[in-house]
Amino acid sequence: GKRVLITAGPTFEAIDAVRGIINLSSGKMGYAIASAASNAGATVTLIAGPVHLPKPAVQKFVSVTSAEQMLEAVKKEVDDCDIFISVAAVADYRPQTYEPQKIKKVNQPLTLELVPNPDILHYVAHLEKPPFCVGFAAETEKLDQYAQKKRQQKRLPLIVANLAQEAMGANESTLILFDDQGKHILPQAPKTELARQLIKHIGLLLEK
Repeated sequence: GKRVLITAGPTFEAIDAVRGIINLSSGKMGYAIASAASNAGATVTLIAGPVHLPKPAVQKFVSVTSAEQMLEAVKKEVDDCDIFISVAAVADYRPQTYEPQKIKKVNQPLTLELVPNPDILHYVAHLEKPPFCVGFAAETEKLDQYAQKKRQQKRLPLIVANLAQEAMGANESTLILFDDQGKHILPQAPKTELARQLIKHIGLLLEK
């Protein structure tokens, strides 16, 4: 009965009262992984950004909006987990300032200053006693190269890569796993099936 912490979905970074920065992540993969881990007997905590999906049957569900809120939620939960699976498509940047009122349209360009968001996976992977960390790399090109680089930079035992343009919002996907043993391809299948195979692969790595 492992304790698994999962982040899922996009984050929403507010610009003003009615607008913000968001990406196309549907959260389907993260929710599928949460269900698969739960079905495999794990105790699952799911931290999710804004998605339109029915809540999966997990032990604990935490709803967040922004990357900073997601990091705070992860910090609260991470001491109690054996495995951290970072599936959320966290916005890389957020607006430097937030306008509490709607910014009115004027007939000239609007300049937004963006600042980098915290790197949640890097934070967890570099804790003194980190859990077993699994990262996701959604790329639009050079999948192998970028995923391997991310795995090395963040010191991850396992990274899961997919092509963003194929996976975003879709019910099916293809996953490529990179670990110390090399490269493993999970051919195109429903995300629910890929999630089951991924949880099985993590289990095998933990047994080694």
